[in-house]
Amino acid sequence: MATLRGKTVLITGASSGIGKATAIAFAQEGARILICSRRLAPLEETVRELTASGADSAYAFALDVSDRIAVERTLCNLPTEWRDIDILVNNAGLSRGLNKVYEQDPEDWQEMIDTNVLGLLHVTRAIVPRMVERSVGHVINLGSTAGHMTYANGTVYCASKAAEMAITEGLKLDLMGTPVRVTTVDPGMVETDFSKVRFRGDEEKAAKVYANITPLQPSDVADAIVWVASRPAHVNVHSILITSIDQGNSMVLNRRG
Repeated sequence: MATLRGKTVLITGASSGIGKATAIAFAQEGARILICSRRLAPLEETVRELTASGADSAYAFALDVSDRIAVERTLCNLPTEWRDIDILVNNAGLSRGLNKVYEQDPEDWQEMIDTNVLGLLHVTRAIVPRMVERSVGHVINLGSTAGHMTYANGTVYCASKAAEMAITEGLKLDLMGTPVRVTTVDPGMVETDFSKVRFRGDEEKAAKVYANITPLQPSDVADAIVWVASRPAHVNVHSILITSIDQGNSMVLNRRG
């Protein structure tokens, strides 16, 4: 197991859920943690948690990954001591609605594609060239079982996660001959605010998603991410598909009672 102590880790979408859990998991390994999300306020408390969890140091900033100009400007103007990123976790992402694609609001399509696909590309484009220049780095992208199997009423979200898989694979091929590693971690159902965001705050609808089932927890996915990052430098884990014992794929669930 390679040490992560002192490594600089950038995690997008870190205000809650998988992103926050991943930041804490890296902090427990003694890493230096950079976190961002569209909302700065919740990150300020997270910085204190990261320090208490053992982070070498922690720094938070606001960033909307779907805004290419903001990504370029913000990441190029980080404090000098935070500019050399060793591990990038492209976690920011969301789903909007659960509708037939021909009836869905095109604004929902736009938000998902701008965040899940273009946001991933914007951040990657800003960070990876320096990794190549320094001959060190690891890009870990958050995919989904939705990228492996399309389900009804989730067409555009599933398409965005299939795109993430293709981008991850292509990036790995483009980086052949460099020491920079690339991984996709693809979780199934995880108990986060994902469904609450999908249903725009409708907690009753969101609760039904997890009814009578044991989903993954954010910490389960964070464990997988840290494990991937801690492999020896010559080992590249291309992908991890992870679900709870109650999920077979995007469509097959074991609901009890």
